[in-house]
This record gives sequence, C-alpha cells and structure tokens, in this order.
Amino acid sequence: MSNPTAAIIIIGDEILSGRTKDKNIGWLAEQLNMQGIQLREARVIPDIREVIIDTVKSMSDAVDLVFTSGGIGPTHDDITTECIAAAFGRKVIRHPEAEARLIAHYTDTDIEFNAARQKMADIPEGATLIDNPLSAAPGFIVENVHVFAGVPSILQAMFEGLRDSLPGGVAMTRLTVQCSIGEGTIAALMQSVQAAHEGISIGSYPWFKPGQFGTAAVVSGLDADVTHAAANTLAEGVQAMGADAYVMALAGSE
Repeated sequence: MSNPTAAIIIIGDEILSGRTKDKNIGWLAEQLNMQGIQLREARVIPDIREVIIDTVKSMSDAVDLVFTSGGIGPTHDDITTECIAAAFGRKVIRHPEAEARLIAHYTDTDIEFNAARQKMADIPEGATLIDNPLSAAPGFIVENVHVFAGVPSILQAMFEGLRDSLPGGVAMTRLTVQCSIGEGTIAALMQSVQAAHEGISIGSYPWFKPGQFGTAAVVSGLDADVTHAAANTLAEGVQAMGADAYVMALAGSE
C-alpha cells in the first residue's frame, strides 16, 4: 500500500511580494514526512479568487490531502473561505459553533467583536471545524482540503490538533553521506547506486568551507534497510576513491 500524498497551498499577496517570509511550507513538509505522508507539491498563490478556486480544485483532484495556509482572517482581502466554498459548490454560512467560540474568546476583553471579526465565523456549509487553541478563529476541512491560518504559530497549533486524525504511512528515511569530494567526481557513482537500489533517490548538495569543499549526498527511501544499504554503498564507493565519507541520519527522518 502506497503512502498518502499531499499538496500545500500558501495563499497571500504578502508572501509573493516578499513582505512576509513563508515559514509554513518547511514546517508542514517535515510534519507530513514524519506522518508518512508524501508531499508532492507546494505552491504560493495570490489573493485572486479565480486562482485560488482553480488551484484548490486541481490539487484536490491530484492528491489525497491538501493543506492551505492564509486568507481566513477578518479583513477584506481574506477570501480563502469563500473561494474554498466556491471550489466545491457550497454556500458560506455563519457557523454557530465557530461563532460561539469567537464570542467566548472576546468576552471580558477590551477588543470589540465587530463585524470584521464576526466574519471569521463564516464557514463553508458542511465543513468540519479545525480547533484553534491560540486565537479561537477556527480553520476547517472541506472534503480533502484542510484550511489553516497563515500565522505560523496558529497553523502549527491547528495541525497538532488534527494530527492523530490524519492518515499515515511509512515515514521516509533520509540519510546524508558527507563526502570530502566534489559532486562532479561522484556523479556517476551516485547514479549507479540509485539505479541499484529500488525506491531510492539521491540528491547532491555541494558545500564549501575555507580551504575545503565537498558534497552532502542525501539518500531517501521508504524502505529503511534499502536506504541504509544504499547510503553505505555510496560511502564505501567514495572511500574507494580516496576521499573521506561517512553516513549520518537527518534529524527527524528515523
């Protein structure tokens, strides 16, 4: 049985303009990997209705799980909710439970629960709420699309709340073979090792230090034994060329 697949959609003009630096793709990718969910694609798109609708529909059809970030706040340019609803042919309704959570959150504060903030209780009809323990305004799930806030701390809290309900698979094993040799010299070796070990992929990343250079070869696979065998074979091949090489696990990969 293959692992579930996923896509991430980051929604927001502020990301594309460079005003805000995205911190959600990397974090979500790590969490999905640990969950055994294979991330197939990540996109950053603008706050344009047609683009959001088309992207959500196409990704929902292409993968098992979609995760979106951004556009569910109280301002006029927060249009993700209405776009998700339109993508699946649903109405947007004032959700009683979402509204109750927000009222409770703002009660006994000096912050007015005004019309703009009330907008955060508007949810596509039939959606399942995603709890927001930090600021109360919930995310939601429509079919296979999971809609999160854009603020990294809130997104992370939302994800943790539904982690146990997500399908899982075999977590990817990733090992780094640190080599004191240039990637051009070991390119053929990496290709042959990858070809000899089914289900393995090898990426190479050159590094440079004062007076030194080398390659970090990242060996990835779903079968831990095969991945270790491939990494060890690669390290031995590099050592046979007279260079130093050792295998180390990437944090969180095993």
